[in-house]
Amino acid sequence: MQETPGGEPRPERQRAAEALDRPLPERVRHKVVTLTSDALGALTVAELPGPLRQYARFTPARRARFGGNAMAAALETDTAFRQRIAARLRELDPELTEALRVGSPPAAADPVDVAALAYVTRPEGWVKLVAAAGEEAQRAQAEKAGEEATRELARLRAELAQAREAGRDGGERHRAELEAARREMDGLNRRLRSAQSDVKRGEAALRKLRAELAEVRAQAAAQKAASDSEARRLRARAAEAESALEAGRRAAREDRGVADMRVRLLLDTVLDAAQGLRRELALPPAAQHPADTVEAVEPGRMSPKDVARRALSEEDPALLDQLLALPQVHLLVDGYNVTKTGYPTMPLEKQRLRLLGGLAVLAAQSGAEVTCVFDGAELASPVLLAPPRGVRVLFSKPGQTADELIRRLVRAEPAGRPVVVVSTDREVADGVAEAGARPVASALLLRRLART
Repeated sequence: MQETPGGEPRPERQRAAEALDRPLPERVRHKVVTLTSDALGALTVAELPGPLRQYARFTPARRARFGGNAMAAALETDTAFRQRIAARLRELDPELTEALRVGSPPAAADPVDVAALAYVTRPEGWVKLVAAAGEEAQRAQAEKAGEEATRELARLRAELAQAREAGRDGGERHRAELEAARREMDGLNRRLRSAQSDVKRGEAALRKLRAELAEVRAQAAAQKAASDSEARRLRARAAEAESALEAGRRAAREDRGVADMRVRLLLDTVLDAAQGLRRELALPPAAQHPADTVEAVEPGRMSPKDVARRALSEEDPALLDQLLALPQVHLLVDGYNVTKTGYPTMPLEKQRLRLLGGLAVLAAQSGAEVTCVFDGAELASPVLLAPPRGVRVLFSKPGQTADELIRRLVRAEPAGRPVVVVSTDREVADGVAEAGARPVASALLLRRLART
């Protein structure tokens, strides 16, 4: 509780009536924060408001810089905290605080220090002291600004006088330089007009040269087009001649080799059949062996009737094994007919690779000649494919189907050679059967390949 000059406490209502009607002047506020920061170190953490406890361990300078706003707010709102700070300031500066309490501040004291101390200790009439300090600070600032303005005005007047003197001295020189520049400009304008005239004549000559160059280029382009056309015609004729020559060579090779190939295959077939019959009909070297003299029960013999019972159905994969065991057998496979029966959802390229892989294993196991035919009538370009070992891969020509190519391959075989054609197409099966080949369903080959 604050006291009156007579030493008696002033009523709370009287203290509440004394309040600032405007913010603290900046210099007074800065001084209040500095005094509070210095006095804060003497208080315990429990005596500090909550927002100020984080600054308790700071140095006074750091407290003033980082917690100035918090300290100013605490002084304004927390009466107990302000009274603790006021008690600490009375201990630090007892003479000035006592002078403020009795209402006679020293005339030589700084108004800002007086106002800051009065704001914290709140003696009677402290609002007038703070207001007076603010007015004094504003007056001092205004005087300082006036002195600076007077010095700046004097400097500007001196510079203006120097500029006027320099202007009078350089005016004649500038006028002479301007006249010389004008004469030089007139000469430059005359030379510019002459240069512009030369440029126009050059542009006209350039346009004429460009027109001549365009005409020459057009003639060169026409000559080049004619030369290219003639070169293409000559290349086409050369290609036709090369194609005719190659066709002639191929025809000669085919004419020379087809007959030999047919005779050789037929001879191999007859020889293999003869060797098979020789093996089947060969008699043992001796009519009787010593073991034949020993009495024992012999196993029963297989009769022709029993062999008939073991005949295989058209859907048994073992039937294909029997056919492939024939001497010099040729297996013809309708490629896409088999792949679209077994795995139609795969892309064509993967269908081909999967089928050819299985046929390569089948050819290695049986030793038969294997040819796989694919339909190439709708192909935009030749298929790049490396045939596996033991499998011949053929594509039909444009305008020709795989069925027609299979019939031609069957007709190319000599009479008597066993030929097996794998296709589910009834038209293909009937056609090759009439030519002497043995048709087999695609499902039978797929089941046989599933065993490999």
